[in-house]
Amino acid sequence: MFCYQCEQTAKGSGCTTFGTCGKSPEVSSLQDLLIYMLQGLSQLAVEGKKVGFRDEQLDLFICESAFVTLTNVNFDPNIIIQYINKSAKVREDLIEKVRSAGGFVGFHGPVDLILEKTKDGLVNQGKQIGVNASPLVDPDLNGLHWLLIFGLKGVAAYAYHAYRLEKKDDKVFDFIEQGLAATLNDTLGIDDFVGLVLKCGEINIRAMELLDSGHKERYGHPVPTKVPLGHKKGKAILVSGHDLKDLEEVLQQSEGRGVYVYTHGEMLPGHGYPSLKKYSHLYGHYGTAWQNQQKEFSDFPGAILMTTNCIQKPRDSYKGNIFTSGPVGWPGVAHIKAPHIERGDFSAVIDKALEMPGFSDDENGKTVNVGFGRNTVLSLKEEIVEAIMKGHINSFFLVAGCDGAKPGRNYYTEFVEKAPKDSVILTLACGKFRFFDKDLGEIDGIPRLLDIGQCNDAYSAIKIAQAFGEIFQSGINGLPLFFILSWYEQKAVAILLSLFYLGIKNIRLGPSLPAFITPNVLNILVEKFNIMPLKTPEEDLRTIIDYVTGVDAESIKGSD
Repeated sequence: MFCYQCEQTAKGSGCTTFGTCGKSPEVSSLQDLLIYMLQGLSQLAVEGKKVGFRDEQLDLFICESAFVTLTNVNFDPNIIIQYINKSAKVREDLIEKVRSAGGFVGFHGPVDLILEKTKDGLVNQGKQIGVNASPLVDPDLNGLHWLLIFGLKGVAAYAYHAYRLEKKDDKVFDFIEQGLAATLNDTLGIDDFVGLVLKCGEINIRAMELLDSGHKERYGHPVPTKVPLGHKKGKAILVSGHDLKDLEEVLQQSEGRGVYVYTHGEMLPGHGYPSLKKYSHLYGHYGTAWQNQQKEFSDFPGAILMTTNCIQKPRDSYKGNIFTSGPVGWPGVAHIKAPHIERGDFSAVIDKALEMPGFSDDENGKTVNVGFGRNTVLSLKEEIVEAIMKGHINSFFLVAGCDGAKPGRNYYTEFVEKAPKDSVILTLACGKFRFFDKDLGEIDGIPRLLDIGQCNDAYSAIKIAQAFGEIFQSGINGLPLFFILSWYEQKAVAILLSLFYLGIKNIRLGPSLPAFITPNVLNILVEKFNIMPLKTPEEDLRTIIDYVTGVDAESIKGSD
């Protein structure tokens, strides 16, 4: 086993005995084999499109299958084997169709690989084609291969989400396949892959734009909303992950059944969408970040649905009342088939909730604010510009990204607590759970903490930054806007590549830099974009404040 696709990889270099995410060596090898098969399908798809043959279901299958291999998505070897075997069947049909259309199909490697018939045989095949399968390859080139593959996994996840909302663009599918195919092309060098990596960032912006459009057209633009962190007496369903379509369908199917629905993790921003807010039984938010779910789920007295990535090994105390949907899977956990576009059937989740005790009383807790997407923030642009011109707001920090259990992530809490009181914190994704319930106050009526949404809403953050760059005729890099990012999995990689494509510089990234970025490749990124590892909150804030004010900052006063 060797896996280094996430930030928490063992010793900062790679998991070799068991994944820190809970992934077994068996699952790791099967995921490597699935990606290898997708590389072969992509070679054939690229050739087919050259001769006028394309298949939308093939494009979708590649995206869905890649999604299955993201960190903390699917840990069930039997489900992954189903995808591998389906890829072989799709491959044989595709070979015939491309050949009939006059396309080239004489590839070696994944295109002519004969799959073993047993699980052990497939696992052994996977061991032959992972990250370290070609030990003599140039390490920088190998690292760029995998940087591209991991970025493409993130793009595929966003494209899959968008497709479920009936949003698609052939150029997104085309590049995913071109990129996967390119990693098998030994005539391409480092410069070629640097270009492909930046192109991946460009295409990811389009994929996120599609998803953004799907969300806004279906659910409306988010509006500022106070979300209770307490609970109501009664039966309960907890929906986690990222898939708002699954949340919507749970709400539709549970309406009038005497069940309250709660969000968890990155479902929190769902409370800000008008078409979801209308359901009176969507009550509040339960729990904190994904890595705390084992303890928090054990205490939840209802049914739990995991809709996308972020699942951890379920404890026995709740394994009987947790369900997965879409690409998510865990051995022994009931799975709900959620069709790509058609309505899924969540009756098993609702029935389980009705069987369980639910909450025995009301509990009034804190509230948190959500719903500060680009429409809301840009509706405040005159007030924000006025506060900037008066000197009441002097800096903005985008403190965003993934959360995780690895030590070092308290940096983000401390950074927000110690940020100057004349600064505004923009946040999105699950990294916000380090500070989402803190009261940072307001500046001229503008909340100092603005929750833009899920990691899926990074497109909104980009549009906000671009809009203010135009207002001040400075571009994004000329704004007093500083990116303080945390990463964990492959959607975060795709977003980072998007920021590189946009030319955004001076990004601070942590808690550690990706293991798959070699020192030479890191030097390229430092030279082009001045990407920086985190230091301490005090050091980084002092550097930033010195930059903003042009004078030494003797002390940094926090907002305790």
